[in-house]
Amino acid sequence: MLESPAVRLHHPALAVPGISHGFFTRQGGVSGGLYASLNGGQGSSDDPASVRENRRRMAQVLGVNPERFVSCYQVHSPDVVTVTEPWTRDGAPKVDAMVTRERGIALAISTADCGPVLFADGGAGVIGAAHAGWKGAFTGVLEATIEAMEALGARRSEVTAVLGPMISAAAYEVGPEFVARFVEADGGNERFFRRAGAKPGHAMFDLPAYIRMRLTRAGVGRFDDMALCTYGDEQRFFSYRRVTHRKEADYGRLLNAIALADA
Repeated sequence: MLESPAVRLHHPALAVPGISHGFFTRQGGVSGGLYASLNGGQGSSDDPASVRENRRRMAQVLGVNPERFVSCYQVHSPDVVTVTEPWTRDGAPKVDAMVTRERGIALAISTADCGPVLFADGGAGVIGAAHAGWKGAFTGVLEATIEAMEALGARRSEVTAVLGPMISAAAYEVGPEFVARFVEADGGNERFFRRAGAKPGHAMFDLPAYIRMRLTRAGVGRFDDMALCTYGDEQRFFSYRRVTHRKEADYGRLLNAIALADA
């Protein structure tokens, strides 16, 4: 089989026998315009045929059938689904994380600034993927993913979690109500904010560091952050916030996926 031109980033912590993964960039696809070029967003206004071809290329890179390359209908929740068989787009569950021990199924999370976290316990043969925006991380999607993996036989002390490209603290300005929500929940959360310019009460939020804290506190065996900013690297990544600042009509979505190889 010829290698697909889809461009993915790897992390060595997930280079485990029997597991394939990829944090896909925006490069290597067939979409044009605002979506150039590897847009995997089924919810975008891109040409559906282009999105299907882009997803097919990503599935090919991971070594899975395109029909077994699944993504959920993300709603910024703490909810997780255990995947036992693939579904269609119309049948996608409204959750923000997936886990499985089924071989030949890829779990694909869509992002455009939020945090994509890929999980693996190679020894147990259990994988997971979570979409961790501020709301999901705040309400417990990361911990819920680990618990769902444990229900399949994983051990959290053996789980590796890798955070892929997402918006960095340098680009994530938030208002006073946002800061108050986090600090009221836990006074220690104040360390994830620093003052932003002259706007009263505004701050720069370090969501990657917050995700690190939640996963470390949850007891994962290993956590790694790729420390790549979607907002600041337009050549490689889509960014919802960058598009919003430019008042553009729509934006592409990055896919971040993990799969257990067929036996």
